[in-house]
Amino acid sequence: MSIEERLDEVTAKIRLAEEEAKRDPGCVQLVAVSKTFDAEAIRPALAHGQRVFGENRVQEAQGKWPDLKGEFDGVELHLIGPLQSNKAADAVALFDVIETVDREKIARALSEEMLKQGRHPKLYVQVNTGNEPQKAGIAPEEALAFVGLCRNDLGLTIEGLMCIPPAEENPGPHFALLQKLATECGLDRLSMGMSGDYETAVAFGATSVRVGSAIFGSR
Repeated sequence: MSIEERLDEVTAKIRLAEEEAKRDPGCVQLVAVSKTFDAEAIRPALAHGQRVFGENRVQEAQGKWPDLKGEFDGVELHLIGPLQSNKAADAVALFDVIETVDREKIARALSEEMLKQGRHPKLYVQVNTGNEPQKAGIAPEEALAFVGLCRNDLGLTIEGLMCIPPAEENPGPHFALLQKLATECGLDRLSMGMSGDYETAVAFGATSVRVGSAIFGSR
Protein backbone atom coordinates (compact mmCIF):
# COMPACT_ATOMS: atom_id res chain seq x y z
CA MET A 1 0.00 0.00 0.00
CA SER A 2 1.09 3.55 -0.69
CA ILE A 3 1.38 6.24 1.99
CA GLU A 4 -1.73 7.87 0.53
CA GLU A 5 -3.72 4.62 0.81
CA ARG A 6 -2.56 4.02 4.38
CA LEU A 7 -3.46 7.59 5.29
CA ASP A 8 -6.97 7.07 3.89
CA GLU A 9 -7.29 3.77 5.76
CA VAL A 10 -6.27 5.29 9.12
CA THR A 11 -8.61 8.25 8.58
CA ALA A 12 -11.50 5.89 7.78
CA LYS A 13 -10.83 3.86 10.94
CA ILE A 14 -10.81 7.04 13.03
CA ARG A 15 -14.15 8.11 11.53
CA LEU A 16 -15.64 4.67 12.23
CA ALA A 17 -14.35 4.76 15.82
CA GLU A 18 -15.94 8.22 16.25
CA GLU A 19 -19.23 6.86 14.95
CA GLU A 20 -19.13 3.81 17.23
CA ALA A 21 -18.36 6.03 20.23
CA LYS A 22 -21.27 8.33 19.23
CA ARG A 23 -18.91 11.26 18.85
CA ASP A 24 -19.11 14.06 16.30
CA PRO A 25 -17.66 13.18 12.89
CA GLY A 26 -14.23 14.74 12.44
CA CYS A 27 -13.76 15.61 16.13
CA VAL A 28 -10.50 13.62 16.37
CA GLN A 29 -7.38 15.09 14.79
CA LEU A 30 -4.87 12.79 13.12
CA VAL A 31 -1.25 13.64 13.93
CA ALA A 32 0.89 11.81 11.36
CA VAL A 33 4.14 10.90 13.14
CA SER A 34 6.94 11.52 10.67
CA LYS A 35 9.92 11.07 13.00
CA THR A 36 12.93 9.36 11.34
CA PHE A 37 11.38 9.84 7.88
CA ASP A 38 12.98 12.32 5.50
CA ALA A 39 11.26 15.06 3.52
CA GLU A 40 10.86 12.84 0.46
CA ALA A 41 8.88 10.28 2.48
CA ILE A 42 6.69 12.97 4.05
CA ARG A 43 5.91 14.91 0.86
CA PRO A 44 3.31 12.38 -0.48
CA ALA A 45 1.29 12.73 2.73
CA LEU A 46 1.39 16.52 2.43
CA ALA A 47 0.41 16.36 -1.24
CA HIS A 48 -2.52 14.11 -0.23
CA GLY A 49 -3.83 16.81 2.11
CA GLN A 50 -2.46 15.77 5.53
CA ARG A 51 -1.36 18.89 7.41
CA VAL A 52 -0.74 17.84 11.02
CA PHE A 53 2.53 16.05 11.82
CA GLY A 54 4.45 14.92 14.89
CA GLU A 55 8.20 14.85 15.45
CA ASN A 56 10.24 13.47 18.34
CA ARG A 57 13.42 15.52 18.14
CA VAL A 58 13.86 19.26 17.68
CA GLN A 59 17.12 18.94 15.74
CA GLU A 60 15.74 16.33 13.32
CA ALA A 61 12.64 18.46 12.67
CA GLN A 62 14.81 21.53 12.00
CA GLY A 63 16.50 19.65 9.18
CA LYS A 64 13.32 19.07 7.15
CA TRP A 65 10.32 21.10 8.27
CA PRO A 66 11.29 24.73 7.51
CA ASP A 67 11.49 23.86 3.79
CA LEU A 68 8.35 21.70 3.86
CA LYS A 69 6.43 24.43 5.68
CA GLY A 70 7.53 26.83 2.98
CA GLU A 71 6.34 24.44 0.28
CA PHE A 72 2.94 23.52 1.79
CA ASP A 73 0.53 25.95 3.46
CA GLY A 74 -1.26 25.28 6.72
CA VAL A 75 1.14 22.78 8.30
CA GLU A 76 0.75 22.24 12.06
CA LEU A 77 3.83 20.68 13.63
CA HIS A 78 3.68 18.90 17.01
CA LEU A 79 6.64 18.07 19.24
CA ILE A 80 5.77 14.69 20.77
CA GLY A 81 9.19 13.71 22.14
CA PRO A 82 11.03 14.78 25.31
CA LEU A 83 12.24 18.38 25.34
CA GLN A 84 15.50 19.53 26.92
CA SER A 85 15.55 23.08 28.29
CA ASN A 86 18.50 24.03 26.06
CA LYS A 87 16.27 23.30 23.04
CA ALA A 88 13.32 25.40 24.27
CA ALA A 89 14.19 28.37 22.02
CA ASP A 90 14.38 26.18 18.90
CA ALA A 91 11.16 24.34 19.86
CA VAL A 92 9.19 27.57 20.32
CA ALA A 93 10.50 28.90 16.98
CA LEU A 94 9.57 25.79 14.95
CA PHE A 95 6.67 23.92 16.56
CA ASP A 96 3.01 24.91 16.65
CA VAL A 97 2.14 22.48 19.45
CA ILE A 98 4.45 21.17 22.20
CA GLU A 99 2.89 18.08 23.80
CA THR A 100 5.63 17.14 26.26
CA VAL A 101 5.68 19.74 29.03
CA ASP A 102 6.50 17.56 32.02
CA ARG A 103 8.52 19.52 34.60
CA GLU A 104 8.86 23.00 36.00
CA LYS A 105 12.27 23.67 34.40
CA ILE A 106 10.83 23.06 30.91
CA ALA A 107 7.69 25.08 31.65
CA ARG A 108 9.80 28.05 32.82
CA ALA A 109 12.10 27.83 29.79
CA LEU A 110 9.10 27.78 27.44
CA SER A 111 7.46 30.69 29.24
CA GLU A 112 10.61 32.80 28.86
CA GLU A 113 11.09 31.90 25.21
CA MET A 114 7.46 32.54 24.27
CA LEU A 115 7.71 35.99 25.85
CA LYS A 116 11.01 36.67 24.09
CA GLN A 117 9.91 35.45 20.65
CA GLY A 118 6.31 36.59 20.76
CA ARG A 119 5.34 33.14 19.51
CA HIS A 120 2.91 31.00 21.48
CA PRO A 121 2.75 27.30 20.55
CA LYS A 122 -0.11 25.37 22.13
CA LEU A 123 1.05 23.37 25.15
CA TYR A 124 0.06 19.97 26.52
CA VAL A 125 1.22 18.44 29.80
CA GLN A 126 2.56 14.91 29.43
CA VAL A 127 1.36 12.53 32.15
CA ASN A 128 3.23 9.31 32.96
CA THR A 129 0.05 7.30 33.56
CA GLY A 130 1.98 4.08 34.26
CA ASN A 131 4.49 5.74 36.62
CA GLU A 132 7.27 4.19 34.53
CA PRO A 133 10.70 5.29 35.79
CA GLN A 134 12.25 5.30 32.30
CA LYS A 135 9.48 7.39 30.75
CA ALA A 136 8.97 11.16 30.70
CA GLY A 137 5.82 12.72 32.13
CA ILE A 138 4.44 14.15 35.33
CA ALA A 139 3.08 11.65 37.88
CA PRO A 140 -0.74 11.40 37.71
CA GLU A 141 -1.13 12.56 41.33
CA GLU A 142 0.90 15.69 40.56
CA ALA A 143 -0.91 16.65 37.34
CA LEU A 144 -3.48 19.03 38.85
CA ALA A 145 -0.87 20.97 40.85
CA PHE A 146 1.51 21.12 37.89
CA VAL A 147 -1.16 22.45 35.51
CA GLY A 148 -1.98 25.04 38.19
CA LEU A 149 1.68 26.06 38.44
CA CYS A 150 1.92 26.46 34.66
CA ARG A 151 -1.22 28.58 34.55
CA ASN A 152 -0.99 30.66 37.69
CA ASP A 153 2.74 31.10 38.27
CA LEU A 154 4.07 31.04 34.73
CA GLY A 155 1.13 32.46 32.79
CA LEU A 156 1.05 29.54 30.37
CA THR A 157 -2.12 28.41 28.61
CA ILE A 158 -2.33 24.62 28.81
CA GLU A 159 -4.50 23.15 26.04
CA GLY A 160 -4.68 19.55 27.20
CA LEU A 161 -2.96 16.40 28.46
CA MET A 162 -0.92 13.74 26.64
CA CYS A 163 0.12 10.19 27.58
CA ILE A 164 1.95 7.13 26.27
CA PRO A 165 0.64 4.04 28.11
CA PRO A 166 3.03 1.20 29.04
CA ALA A 167 3.58 -0.95 25.93
CA GLU A 168 2.71 -4.25 27.62
CA GLU A 169 -0.49 -3.09 29.35
CA ASN A 170 -4.09 -2.66 28.24
CA PRO A 171 -4.21 1.02 27.23
CA GLY A 172 -7.88 1.50 28.17
CA PRO A 173 -7.37 2.21 31.89
CA HIS A 174 -4.56 4.66 31.06
CA PHE A 175 -6.76 6.53 28.60
CA ALA A 176 -9.57 6.59 31.18
CA LEU A 177 -7.15 7.98 33.79
CA LEU A 178 -5.98 10.74 31.44
CA GLN A 179 -9.59 11.66 30.69
CA LYS A 180 -10.36 11.84 34.44
CA LEU A 181 -7.29 14.02 35.10
CA ALA A 182 -8.21 16.33 32.23
CA THR A 183 -11.68 16.82 33.71
CA GLU A 184 -10.15 17.63 37.11
CA CYS A 185 -7.85 20.18 35.43
CA GLY A 186 -10.71 21.73 33.43
CA LEU A 187 -9.17 20.62 30.13
CA ASP A 188 -10.92 19.03 27.16
CA ARG A 189 -8.02 18.19 24.80
CA LEU A 190 -6.53 14.69 25.05
CA SER A 191 -3.58 13.53 22.93
CA MET A 192 -3.53 9.76 23.28
CA GLY A 193 -3.46 6.67 21.09
CA MET A 194 -0.83 5.48 18.62
CA SER A 195 -0.70 3.04 15.69
CA GLY A 196 -1.65 0.00 17.81
CA ASP A 197 -4.42 1.52 19.93
CA TYR A 198 -5.75 4.74 18.37
CA GLU A 199 -9.25 3.33 17.85
CA THR A 200 -9.45 2.49 21.57
CA ALA A 201 -8.23 6.01 22.36
CA VAL A 202 -11.06 7.51 20.30
CA ALA A 203 -13.55 5.50 22.37
CA PHE A 204 -12.03 6.99 25.56
CA GLY A 205 -12.29 10.58 24.37
CA ALA A 206 -9.05 11.31 22.50
CA THR A 207 -9.17 14.59 20.60
CA SER A 208 -5.95 13.77 18.73
CA VAL A 209 -4.18 10.49 17.95
CA ARG A 210 -0.49 10.12 17.02
CA VAL A 211 -0.08 7.57 14.24
CA GLY A 212 3.24 6.83 12.55
CA SER A 213 4.02 3.29 11.39
CA ALA A 214 0.42 2.62 10.22
CA ILE A 215 0.93 5.50 7.74
CA PHE A 216 4.63 5.59 6.89
CA GLY A 217 5.51 1.94 7.47
CA SER A 218 8.01 0.52 9.94
CA ARG A 219 11.11 2.50 10.76
